[in-house]
Amino acid sequence: MSGLPGGFRDTPLGPVPGREETQSRRGAETPGDLPDGFRETPLGHLPETWEIATLEEATTFTRKPRSLDLSHHKSVPFIPMEMVPDSGTWIKQYELREGSQIRSGTYCEKGDILLAKITPSFENGKQGIVGEIPLHFAYATTEVFPIHPRPDRLDRAFLFHHLRLPSVREEIAGKMEGSTGRQRIPRAVIARQTIPLPPLPEQRAIAHVLRTVQQAREATEDVIAAARELKRSLMRHLFTYGPVPVDQTEQVELQGTEIGPIPAGWKIAQLGDVAKIGNGSTPKRTNPAYWEGGTIPWLTSGKVHEGTIRQADEFVTELAQEEYHLPLVPKGSVVVAITGQGKTLGNAARVTFDTCINQHLAYIQFQASYVLPEFVLVFLQGQYDNLRRASRAGGSTKGALTCGFLKAYPLPVPSTANQSQIAHILATVDAKIAAEEARRDALDDFFRTLLHHLMTAKIRTQGRQNAKTQSA
Repeated sequence: MSGLPGGFRDTPLGPVPGREETQSRRGAETPGDLPDGFRETPLGHLPETWEIATLEEATTFTRKPRSLDLSHHKSVPFIPMEMVPDSGTWIKQYELREGSQIRSGTYCEKGDILLAKITPSFENGKQGIVGEIPLHFAYATTEVFPIHPRPDRLDRAFLFHHLRLPSVREEIAGKMEGSTGRQRIPRAVIARQTIPLPPLPEQRAIAHVLRTVQQAREATEDVIAAARELKRSLMRHLFTYGPVPVDQTEQVELQGTEIGPIPAGWKIAQLGDVAKIGNGSTPKRTNPAYWEGGTIPWLTSGKVHEGTIRQADEFVTELAQEEYHLPLVPKGSVVVAITGQGKTLGNAARVTFDTCINQHLAYIQFQASYVLPEFVLVFLQGQYDNLRRASRAGGSTKGALTCGFLKAYPLPVPSTANQSQIAHILATVDAKIAAEEARRDALDDFFRTLLHHLMTAKIRTQGRQNAKTQSA
């Protein structure tokens, strides 16, 4: 992202309002600061038309009816934690389980807000509204609260967004109980959580404004997903037939290779034949002589997600480079994550500056003039799934790739003109993806700022006028 919104600070829960902003939830302002039409409350200065209530006053926790017999239901929707979203609003996925096989779970109904109560799911923002389900009820993981707003007091979408406030989640997270790694939010903490209650028309107007921004973000995510799928399709086409139009693929003579069919005019080389391959290491963190005042860029495996690495986050000293024999990887080289959690392993990126790397990255320093680095990069990006499979099978250490494995990895070698064309086509799609990701990140920043200002009445909506009219 481009940076934190104004007045925000970074926390394990993400950006939250800074101290001067969060004081409004503690009633920290002085009476002289009260704007016209505002009053002091435990949540800070709020409009006189806004009430304050606890969640137990404005909602109910959905309970299973005593008369419900699951054994009479052959197919019951069940929502495990992985199907509760950490972004977005609606829970759209569920499993179908035979009622008699459901031994435990949380009873919930359509329209309920499911709020995660266990770490790290809660901190990760897991919450969602139960959407369309085949029955009027469902079961979910035991690690959620099923919250149903009272329609005469609280708009569901308003409450959903309020619970997403980083400052609110930080406050609740601070009241978790239990052993490290398995901490949970006590039900009483959620029940006693205080929330602002604007008049219902204003609640709905606030929710509508936020939903409009969310819809723009979701549309941007759809564009990103479509562009990524286009890139995958282009990769399959370009590395099978070369840079030829789809209607001319039948004219391309193919040859079978260990990486699949490629044009007959292409050659196959091993990466080790065209480049020097090695990896780095991590200087001892406890020795400040290796890090303090360092000027030499040093990369970790997480940087590969950037695709093109334009700057380093950490720097080492000349002493660290010397004593740890850190190779200086020249700009234009490609780096590959050879270990890593989640989706890191197997990713490749190109560096635009001379740098050192840690032991979880391998560098590919090109030595053959007939191979373009940008072509090798897009080829390796297209080999992501194969590289991950290889890390779990023969040919490399379990759960990792090795430099020896990469040296022997087959590389298609078309003419440099074809390499340039292929790299340019895929770079154009990458530029579109990067632009949409920047737009998404800007919308995220805007949403967080807008959410805070709407929920603390620093920005008012047209809905307050409707509320005044109804009360008149």
